[in-house]
Amino acid sequence: MKKEIWFGLSIMAMVVIAAFVLLPPPSQMSNGHLGLLMLALVVVAIMLGFPTAFTLMGMGMVFAWIAYRSQNPGLAVQQTLDLMVQRTYSVMSNDVLISIPLFVFMGYLIERANLIEKLFKSLHLAASRVPGSLAVATIVTCAVFATATGIVGAVVTLMGLLALPAMLRAGYSVQLSAGAITAGGCLGILIPPSVMLIVYGATAGVSVVKLYAGAFFPGIMLAALYVLYVIVLAKWKPHLAPPMSEEDRRVPLPPFAEIVSMRVSSKVLPGLIGAIKGKRNADVPMFELVNHLMIAVLPAIAVALIMGAIYFKVTAPLPPDVVEGVVAMGGGMVDAGEPESPGTGGLSEPQEEGGLQSPPTEAVASDATAKAEAIKPAVAEVQAPAALAETAASQERLPAPMSFWIALASCVLAMALFYAYFNFARLEIFKMLLGSFFPLAMMILAVLGTIVFGLATPTEAAAMGSLGGILLAAAYRRLNMQVMRESVYLTAKTSAMVCWLFVGSSIFSAAFALLGGQEIINAWVLSLNMTPVQFMILAQVVIFLLGWPLEWTEIIVIFMPIFIPLLPHFGIDPLFFGLLVALNLQTAFLSPPVAMAAFYLKGVSPPHVTLNQIFAGMLPFMAIQVFAIFLLYQFPAIGLWLPELIYK
Repeated sequence: MKKEIWFGLSIMAMVVIAAFVLLPPPSQMSNGHLGLLMLALVVVAIMLGFPTAFTLMGMGMVFAWIAYRSQNPGLAVQQTLDLMVQRTYSVMSNDVLISIPLFVFMGYLIERANLIEKLFKSLHLAASRVPGSLAVATIVTCAVFATATGIVGAVVTLMGLLALPAMLRAGYSVQLSAGAITAGGCLGILIPPSVMLIVYGATAGVSVVKLYAGAFFPGIMLAALYVLYVIVLAKWKPHLAPPMSEEDRRVPLPPFAEIVSMRVSSKVLPGLIGAIKGKRNADVPMFELVNHLMIAVLPAIAVALIMGAIYFKVTAPLPPDVVEGVVAMGGGMVDAGEPESPGTGGLSEPQEEGGLQSPPTEAVASDATAKAEAIKPAVAEVQAPAALAETAASQERLPAPMSFWIALASCVLAMALFYAYFNFARLEIFKMLLGSFFPLAMMILAVLGTIVFGLATPTEAAAMGSLGGILLAAAYRRLNMQVMRESVYLTAKTSAMVCWLFVGSSIFSAAFALLGGQEIINAWVLSLNMTPVQFMILAQVVIFLLGWPLEWTEIIVIFMPIFIPLLPHFGIDPLFFGLLVALNLQTAFLSPPVAMAAFYLKGVSPPHVTLNQIFAGMLPFMAIQVFAIFLLYQFPAIGLWLPELIYK
């Protein structure tokens, strides 16, 4: 028998033994203890391979009937069926969940259109001089593709077909290659738009929009830590990730580029400008020269537009103050015809009968308006020059701060260095990035931007993302009926699984609450007198251990309803807790024995790549994930800065 099976059986045996040891005898069991028994049985059933959704639904129905039977045996069956219908309807009426099939459809459409192959090749060539370039390109490709799809299995499988053979041919170690693919493929769990964040938001009652804003920088941080680890390891142990040969780095040039490079200059800007102005371009079409010159200046145009927008933002004139009438601060209206007598002004008792009839501000405004109408001809001449001067002053732009000029100088210097090393080979790589990386990145940023900045709901943004995926596949000439049919079928299959999972989770949670299992856990946790830090450590350790036998879906829908009610007692923000959980759940796909990413990769890897080698390659990346959790806990601003900035 395989070691993985023995490990799984050992965990199940530990769960069963713990249930018999910790729970009281059957004669002394309360409904709350039955709830804990239900929780243990669900874990064992899922580990035995039973479908998660129907296991939760079946267990929930049985134990809900037990709970209702203890109260009113005659109505137990009717109440149980009513509970199932109500919970199913509440899940189906959740408008946030509509975004899941739309995001899934976008991902499957991009995956089925095979748009990722060009992305990997272009990133591979762009990072050719970086240590561990193939692994770095793999992680970046996985991050972009996982962000676009949110489907771990699709990303890991496709990158296993594209990147793993290339890395093995280049002499990379099996462990490093497998770790880079599996860890990079799991980034879609965290980086928005993430299906996991939608599920957590619906379970915990947290805004998905805020979760997306909060998870953006932690996801980038985790991907950057992966890349940093690969670079350091490749620099420290070059035999694990050999550098690329000159032959692999060579980029084939089009005929016009070879002609211009030999006759004019190997640098892009001098070469193209010299070829356009000179007489040595007889063999080169003018259209090719102008077209590639426009492509070459795109980075400079983008930087100029960004800095121009920043300049107009920081130098915008202050809005003019709105002044109604001529009012003296702390006094009444200044009458131009009658000088104010000494000792008057300030607040005084009203002269009218009945006392104060309206708030003071309204009374002053009304009095000011009446007097202004009476003296309007006299005051107009006095106001006109002052108003013109104020308007002219308000329209003057503010001087730009020194930080802007420093940033501008840095950008100019960066552009100068960029074009100094910008040859025709790099131009071809840049064209490949324009055709692969930037379209996907712009689509993802557009979807996230509309959600984060409140321009659209997650469902509306997901619909636009689906439309963007269709247009992108059509632009690459990969849109056909077969691709659409496969994408729609896989979307319906995945969405049905998620929906039934929510229904089962809702029924299970209701049964657990009816039995009172939550109250026993709450009482036990509160009796420990833990500090918020200790509770956070305990929760994250439990989630980390649960990631070994269970997937993230089971952890979210089963155990999050247990932790969420305890957060107010310890003063923990559910948003921050969700970000820590999202980072922690990266381990669910990487921790044996139920490491689904490993099995996805094993299914498409060469025969000599063993499952143990894949597991060994994933362990360093698991350690990086734990370190990322520590960083996020020590510096909460990594995840909370953007939501607080936008939604303050």
